[in-house]
Amino acid sequence: MDADTAPLEVSVWRGDAEGGSFQQFEVPALENQTILDVVSWIQQYADATLTYRFACRVGMCGSCAMMVNGQPRWTCRTHVKKVLRDRHVEIAPLRNLPVIKDLAADMDPFFDKWIAAGGAHRSSASRDDPIPGIDPADGARVEASAGIECINCSICYAACDTVAGNPDYLGPAALQRAWTLLKDAKHEGRSAILDAVSGTGGCHNCHSMGSCTVFCPNDLDPMSAIAGLKRETTRSFFGRRK
Repeated sequence: MDADTAPLEVSVWRGDAEGGSFQQFEVPALENQTILDVVSWIQQYADATLTYRFACRVGMCGSCAMMVNGQPRWTCRTHVKKVLRDRHVEIAPLRNLPVIKDLAADMDPFFDKWIAAGGAHRSSASRDDPIPGIDPADGARVEASAGIECINCSICYAACDTVAGNPDYLGPAALQRAWTLLKDAKHEGRSAILDAVSGTGGCHNCHSMGSCTVFCPNDLDPMSAIAGLKRETTRSFFGRRK
């Protein structure tokens, strides 16, 4: 049998919040096959009880994120040939999050922290006010725009070793969202954001290892956003002491 057509040896994590183990499957090798294709084949043809999450299949929703060979990835955008090791690949649920079942992680802690960091937009104007113009070249707007493509896939959260060691840490996505709103002229409540991200689990817990930026599938830079929050919260702290 040709090496390119030999079956794939796939280890899939099975279990729930109480624990689990890896189960082995043989999956046919196909052309242009993604990791999500592999998981879907197993669920459709080998074990219908396998639980996982996906939606768009084209890198727009982020819901198919899983650990592939120990690294967080969008499985719909990860081609098997790029990660295969001697015909073997290991697939597991995102780390740093509770497991619901098999490959489906519980996203509640991620979004709870997103809200705790001040991630909900609060308009500085009412619907009756004229819409203020914003210069897209303005420095603050440029910094805000750099983070708006985040789709909350939690790849950065799963990649973050600070989250792994400190469950109170808000995480890269929540802090990048806070930075985006801090720089948004149409958002009201700048001081509230600074208070939210400077407390327990806030931006100063970040060790600046950069895994969040390295693994972001949308090429965003949460580490730089967190560095910006560190500067702004420090300025705010010393400004209040004057």
